[in-house]
Amino acid sequence: MSSKRSMLSGAVSALALAAMVAGAARAADPELTVFDWAGWEIDGALVPYVEKHGQKPSYSFYADDDEAFQRVASGFRPDVVHPCPGAVPRYREAGLIEPWDVSRVEAYANIDPDLFASSHISDDEGVWFLPYDFAYTAIAYNLNEVPEADVQSLEVFKEAKYAGRIALADNSDDVWALAFLATGVTSWDDVTDAQVDAAAAWLREVHPNVRTYWSDPSEIAQMMASGEILVSWSWNDPVAILQADGFPIGFNRAPAEGSTTFFCGFVNIKDAPGSEDKVYDWVNSMYAPSSAAPILEAIGYANTNSAAMATISAEELEAAFVNQIDSTLFLQTPMDPELRDRLVEEFELIKSGF
Repeated sequence: MSSKRSMLSGAVSALALAAMVAGAARAADPELTVFDWAGWEIDGALVPYVEKHGQKPSYSFYADDDEAFQRVASGFRPDVVHPCPGAVPRYREAGLIEPWDVSRVEAYANIDPDLFASSHISDDEGVWFLPYDFAYTAIAYNLNEVPEADVQSLEVFKEAKYAGRIALADNSDDVWALAFLATGVTSWDDVTDAQVDAAAAWLREVHPNVRTYWSDPSEIAQMMASGEILVSWSWNDPVAILQADGFPIGFNRAPAEGSTTFFCGFVNIKDAPGSEDKVYDWVNSMYAPSSAAPILEAIGYANTNSAAMATISAEELEAAFVNQIDSTLFLQTPMDPELRDRLVEEFELIKSGF
């Protein structure tokens, strides 16, 4: 655990640095370019690839899915991209990706079939997206200032006594998952207009209490460490960072209404200039059992390859808040693009006070 504590303790500054270099390319293997989130060039996950090819892939980085899609749509041609599933319909509609040959993905049989259930991810034409990493968004709270009883419901975000000391993610999917859960909806598949309106009304009621909509883990970790924020709708990694630093932080993934789990993965860029063989070598390196621990240590996320996760102890999974829990979970699957556009637009209005 000492190496994990060290990695997590340094993650705040590392993530901040990574955000500053987002978009910058790091050249290595000229036959494979990976377009990834800042901070995801993790040496421990690249060992099988480097052992086979003698060097790491070339990397280019982005800060969010919108930026990544816009760059690819504007002509940038990496070989593989690491979006979350909400972006997949846009890549498909733009004709930018092609189905995976799952016979070449060594971990494919070990991935939960439910993650392929969406027609945006898998259909008669093939598998368009490989689910890879996952984690949770739930209630983070200051153990010294917030009684455990207060965080047993998502209604804590409406509490007047925490006004001005609450944070929500500046991420449409995370925020709408929160609002739907709070209003009794556990999936945005086939969501009705009335359900969207109810969730929007809930967010508008919460908005006056919100001090900030955080955009990266280091930001919310620093604000909670300073005492500026007492309650946040948070990913698990900022919580693990703070715990590793000895900060009194709690993380309730099982409030009465439930919490949400998100996952990201890989898309294969159509007509990319690099080596298709190396694309699959990289994918298999990322899914390899030897890569699970380095990614958990560096990022705090789990791997959808069940064989890889079997190499991690139950204590380590619990410390990173990626162990299985008995709670209602809102799975952030791809949504209809028209609904997504509507929710993004509505969220911008809510943040602006309208």
